[in-house]
Amino acid sequence: MIRKILIVIFFALTIITTAQAKEIGGVNLPDTIMSGKEHLVLNGAGLRKKFFVKAYAGGLYLKTKEDSAKKIVNADEPMAIRLQFIYDGVSCKQLVEGWNEGFANATMGNPGPIKERADTFNSFFTEDARKGDIYDIVYAPGEGVYVSIKGKLMGTIKGLDFKKALFAIWLGEKPVDTSLKQGMLGK
Repeated sequence: MIRKILIVIFFALTIITTAQAKEIGGVNLPDTIMSGKEHLVLNGAGLRKKFFVKAYAGGLYLKTKEDSAKKIVNADEPMAIRLQFIYDGVSCKQLVEGWNEGFANATMGNPGPIKERADTFNSFFTEDARKGDIYDIVYAPGEGVYVSIKGKLMGTIKGLDFKKALFAIWLGEKPVDTSLKQGMLGK
């Protein structure tokens, strides 16, 4: 009887520990984050790799789990992407080049309608990303996309169209990293 109780306690603790964070690439992403008054749950996570180098762990947070990238990108509801850097020294120039390539892919080569807002987004990245740095990209309907770097709010960019293009960098038809997209979708 005591053995059965210990087994039940062991599995309960395992489930609780697993629910608190997801370890990926040596990084623990929290199970939930806040978007205003909304609790968002970790939908899935993956690693951004470039030439076999692990750049960052990325987690997608939604109100409820969803595995359709198209639904997520088009949804006008609270959501967030957290990037926690693993590689020490991703230059701000590399980040901006990556964002611009992602915006071009997300808009099928026509970033014109969001160009000014994409430039504002890019202006937030003035320092190189270091190991352990956390970047939060949080969308709040009617308010826009909030960008925080290392816990500091850099600014807000309005527009559902901008949010769609931004989230399509990771979840669109031509994502920055296919395996990261699959991980964020929980697959």
